[in-house]
Amino acid sequence: MHIVADAIVLSVRHHGEHGAVVRALTAAHGVQPGYVRGGRSRQHRPVLQPGNAVLGEWRARTGDQLAALTVEPVHSRAALHGEPLAAAAIEWVTALSAAALPELQPYPRLYAALSATLDAVEAAPSARGWAAALARYELLLLAELGFGLDLTRCAATGTTGDLGYVSPKSGGAVSRAAALGYEARLFALPAFLVEGGAADWPDIHAALAITGHFLGRDILLDRRAEPLAARERLVERLNRAVA
Repeated sequence: MHIVADAIVLSVRHHGEHGAVVRALTAAHGVQPGYVRGGRSRQHRPVLQPGNAVLGEWRARTGDQLAALTVEPVHSRAALHGEPLAAAAIEWVTALSAAALPELQPYPRLYAALSATLDAVEAAPSARGWAAALARYELLLLAELGFGLDLTRCAATGTTGDLGYVSPKSGGAVSRAAALGYEARLFALPAFLVEGGAADWPDIHAALAITGHFLGRDILLDRRAEPLAARERLVERLNRAVA
């Protein structure tokens, strides 16, 4: 196996005294694991940071062997790890991707969306500028893994207008008329998830409540549930930022 590709670093795990096992997301080859010799060195540590863009080269004699990986820096987001909110966002979105995505399967839409989300975290002067992008990424990840929410029509009546809620059971949208009397049992559906555009804080929190519920129920189960702690830290920091 020989792969050369642009990639986003998702996770870094120490291996032995000096090496590191790195998992990185590529557009055409999906999540690729690799062993970086000297990955714990002063030279490699700034490069091997979750969220960084790198050019990776993976080499292995067989497909079952952990590939040897060499990396060249393309774009560093290491400075953002010193900013609490931005660091929490990067920690969560990369941990989610590392835990949820199976290795070696291409997800070009997720690669593009993750790159755009990280760019938004880097460019936006406040969390409000990137929190909506983060929620959209979570929604896309659910869809790409086969757990997509149907927010185009009412799950109860089939109508496409006046959609205001989401069923926590089916993941389908519910119109305001069909939800009458059951609102407390449903998630509020923020308009930006359906129509796009800007989002205010109440809508962002509503969107994160929806995606968090379905991520925890359908994807981050058992051993993969550990990244949810990173999400809880992020949501807490967002709440403090708003307050």
